[in-house]
Amino acid sequence: MGPGVVVTGLTLGALAMVSLLAFQANGAQDRAGGIRPTATTTETGTATAAAPSASATPTVPPLPATSGTGTRVVYSVGSHYVWLVDPKKNPQVAAAFSVTPGSVEPTPGSYAVYSRTQTTTGTDGKQIEHVVRFAQQNGVVFGFSAAVDGATPTTDPTAKTGGIRSGRAEGQLLWDFAPKETKVVVVA
Repeated sequence: MGPGVVVTGLTLGALAMVSLLAFQANGAQDRAGGIRPTATTTETGTATAAAPSASATPTVPPLPATSGTGTRVVYSVGSHYVWLVDPKKNPQVAAAFSVTPGSVEPTPGSYAVYSRTQTTTGTDGKQIEHVVRFAQQNGVVFGFSAAVDGATPTTDPTAKTGGIRSGRAEGQLLWDFAPKETKVVVVA
């Protein structure tokens, strides 16, 4: 792998993180009842309130209509996106983010979180955290995780891996949202 590929990958990862943070900040503003003003400091050091400012919202695919009901984690094998859905909250989508799948995808259907591990080593040899497992099919375990070093897995076509990797911040969100028995809906 050449240095250009590494730089491009790091740049795309940084852009994704900035987009996620902007999305989360925008959601926090919406929950607070509108856009929050920002504070500025005058030459004398006095803080003054500035006019409200709007931030750009990244493009997030809409929650799939076929994702079911109730509190759930939704994973789209087609868009490689995850939504954390709590219908008791407004907005009902608590978070949404892109992920990197392993070499094998789970079959669409409804599952439940059956196992969680705080930290371990992934099939790619990377230290991972916030492992949330929800399915086993044909000897492959499917679950969400985040690499401690922020790396995305390199897909080895000879290995059957079902790890669905997110960024560390997103992994923490999913870990906090999905205790054992939480519904996980996989859509096409």
